[in-house]
Formats: sequence, C-alpha cells, structure tokens
Amino acid sequence: MPEVFFTKENLDSYLKELAKEFRKINGNKMPAEIILIGGASVLINYGFREMTYDMDAIIQASSSMKDAINSVGDRMGLPNGWLNTDFMKTTSYTPKLIQYSKYYKTFSNVLRIRTVSAEYLVVMKLMAGRQYKNDLSDVVGILLEQEKSQQQICLEDIKKAAEKLYGGYDKLSEESRTFIETVYQNPDLTQLYAKVREDEKTNKDILIEFEDNYPDVLNGDNLTDILKAARAKKKG
Repeated sequence: MPEVFFTKENLDSYLKELAKEFRKINGNKMPAEIILIGGASVLINYGFREMTYDMDAIIQASSSMKDAINSVGDRMGLPNGWLNTDFMKTTSYTPKLIQYSKYYKTFSNVLRIRTVSAEYLVVMKLMAGRQYKNDLSDVVGILLEQEKSQQQICLEDIKKAAEKLYGGYDKLSEESRTFIETVYQNPDLTQLYAKVREDEKTNKDILIEFEDNYPDVLNGDNLTDILKAARAKKKG
C-alpha cells in the first residue's frame, strides 16, 4: 500500500469528507469541534513543512466521530488512525490548548476546525522536544516565517505562553530551554533550520539502525540517552 501523507493542499479535502460523513451518521443537530495539533497545525498556518503522516487532534464530538474517521479512512485509503487523539497521552497535552487555539474553518455546517499557532505551537513543540522528529526544526521554521511576516515572536512571548499552557517556562526540559535560547542568539534562522532538519534526519536514521540491531530495547525513557551515545560513537 502506498504511503499516504497530508499536505496543505489535500488536508481540507479529507476534513470536508469527514464532515460530510459525520453529518450523515450523526445529523446536523450535534456539531463537533476538532483542534488540530502539531504537524497539521504547522501545515495550515505555515509554508515550510511539506507534509505530515498523521493528524494529531483534540476531538470534541459524539462517539460517532470515530466511526466517521474510520469510514473516511477506509474509503479514501488512509492509514488506520489517520486522525487520532494519541497526542492527549503525551506531556505536550494540556486542556488549555483548547483555550489558546484559533478558528480555522467550518465544514458542512457541522464540523468546526481550530488550530494552534505562533508562540503556543512553539511551546508545544518545545515541550515534546523530540530530536528525531520535526519538533525542533518546526520551532525554527515557525520563528522564521513569523519574522518574515513582520510578526516576530520574542523569547518573552514564548515564556508567557509556557506559563499559560504548562504553568511555567521551567516546565520545559533543560534541553528545550537551552535550544530555544540558542536559537535567539543565531542571526541566520534559514541556515539554522537546514542544520536542525539535517540533524533530525540523522537522529532518525541512527534510531532505526539501533532498533534493527537491538529490537525491543528502545523506549521513551532511554531514547534520549541511546541517541546521545550513538551520536558520540559516530563522531568518535
């Protein structure tokens, strides 16, 4: 089965189909709201990311939304869990994201879509801080685009957003705080974006290779340490 991914161009068409399906199952008396998080929010609000492989979301709807998601997925050849709430089990999740999300579009008069953007999306990405995904390059990409559109996000904005979402800037990991503070000392964000993206790809390859050599060893607790050790070994 070919790999399916979401782009700025096709994302709306899938959401439109989902709205139609939900309305068919549920009627139009009970509207639903989906807050798109992470990669999907980046795609909608910014231009530097080309794609994402799934849509992380906070879903506020009746249980028939799950049937609608599965039905659209089956019909359109999308992977299982193409729109999912797994994100809500991670440390990046906070119910306050709903409060600080912003309206995007309504489909079929029944499905309202919201997204996370600007400093709140930056803080969310810093909270995740995964060095083998797009988290850190997304941070740089967002700051770069905001700067280009004369809507700069300063470090103080990020600290305030961290306070609002998570109860304090110190709730971010030391690595993430060091990273963002270093970003603000860098005069060339375009170059930095390319470097961070390259590092993420390298890290992902390292982890795939490690997983092949040592199956079932990697987990959320040891991943950062293993990555650090593997990178040091490669450099050495």
